[in-house]
Amino acid sequence: MTTAFEKQLQGFSLTTAEILYRLPDHPTLLQSYVWQDYDQAPEFPVLERFLAFWRREIEGPLHSVHVVCRRLIAPNEVQTVRFEHLH
Repeated sequence: MTTAFEKQLQGFSLTTAEILYRLPDHPTLLQSYVWQDYDQAPEFPVLERFLAFWRREIEGPLHSVHVVCRRLIAPNEVQTVRFEHLH
């Protein structure tokens, strides 16, 4: 299992999507769902797989998806530091 830190080193960023969808019994009403995972911009393959699952398995039709992502760490920002304890 890949840790969040390892994913960030591989170019993944923390991605949050607010998904607005219509209620099946009340199509004039919108409901909000917040999704969050590590994904790769700008294609967002993890989010795309989730949205494909949603369209296939969930009755609430999608209205809109708003996505924000933030790279928390980039590979060039990781440095090995030598620490010496001074007395």
